[in-house]
Amino acid sequence: MAATAISANDKPYDRLKDMKAFDESKAGVKGLVDSGITSIPPFFIHPPDSLSTIVRTSSNPNIIPTIDLSGVYSDKRPVLVQQVAHACRELGFFQIVNHGIPLKVMENMIGAVKSFHEQPTEIKSRIYSRDFNRSVHFSSNIDLFNCKAASWRDTLNIMPSLSNFEPEEIPEICRNEVVEWDKEVKLVGEVLMELLCEGLGLEKGKLKKMMFLEGRTMLCHYSPYCPQPDLTFGNVPHTDGTVLTILLQGHVGGLQMKHNGEWMDVKPVPGALLINVGDILQVLTNDEYKSIEHRVLANSYHEPRASVAIAFNASSIDDLYGPFEELVSTDKPALYQTLSLSDLMKRYVAGEPLKNHFRL
Repeated sequence: MAATAISANDKPYDRLKDMKAFDESKAGVKGLVDSGITSIPPFFIHPPDSLSTIVRTSSNPNIIPTIDLSGVYSDKRPVLVQQVAHACRELGFFQIVNHGIPLKVMENMIGAVKSFHEQPTEIKSRIYSRDFNRSVHFSSNIDLFNCKAASWRDTLNIMPSLSNFEPEEIPEICRNEVVEWDKEVKLVGEVLMELLCEGLGLEKGKLKKMMFLEGRTMLCHYSPYCPQPDLTFGNVPHTDGTVLTILLQGHVGGLQMKHNGEWMDVKPVPGALLINVGDILQVLTNDEYKSIEHRVLANSYHEPRASVAIAFNASSIDDLYGPFEELVSTDKPALYQTLSLSDLMKRYVAGEPLKNHFRL
């Protein structure tokens, strides 16, 4: 997209200059709201064809199953395995309750995310960066200078899997909650990966042995009220380039998934965690489990939307990933090639699902 365009009042609009000013402010979209804006900067406005798909109340809000994990170590386990596998095959999304994380810990984590993002800019800006090699950093739209239009959210990024990670780097205002959340969610992730494997007839520790529990990234998103919510998004339509994502939502909604060509609300369920299949898991399972497109609408409520996504990623970019040999046969040949993530990075195109680069 050209850096200079003609704005609505016929004056030249320097998009790149506007984005640089936004980035250099280190204040994020929260800073824009605090400044009292009544309209969003033009670089946040998405193309009409994207905006025309915005639907704020979907026709079938209860399509995503909620699975009760309370019997995971009892004779109920085979039923739970079946429920999880069915959800991954049909929808790629499901919610879990009775997962072992106390409600108070969940509430504290959402509160900690809000506390960090609602600090004065001069405090948050100390860790503002677009450097992915920093294990802890704050940013708004990490792809700001590459995207077609910016999204209405700020993010605290924490990568415990990086070799240079030190818990002391986490801002003190949310440090205890983040460390506790990472520990708790890792345990839930291990249970889920076992169920996912069993649902495919694989040895239950297969995903754990591939070190997918260790490759974690925590994305603490914050979306304040948007004065023009029908002109932008909180997050654009995408699939996750992960193995698995575990999402903690606050009570403010906005997340939608695409099902049969229609956008469906993913309404927060009190005490639940939302689980979705990532592109890497779809590749590994040879399309048995589905990585589904989803998005977040811009926040139209006069209170912030906070969420915490734990992305379980491949921990080694040099290991080879492709369909499990147990899931490949003459009747179901491999649909994807075997590649390392370092190979994929060389051919990666921003915005295109990771799984597409594996496709034969």
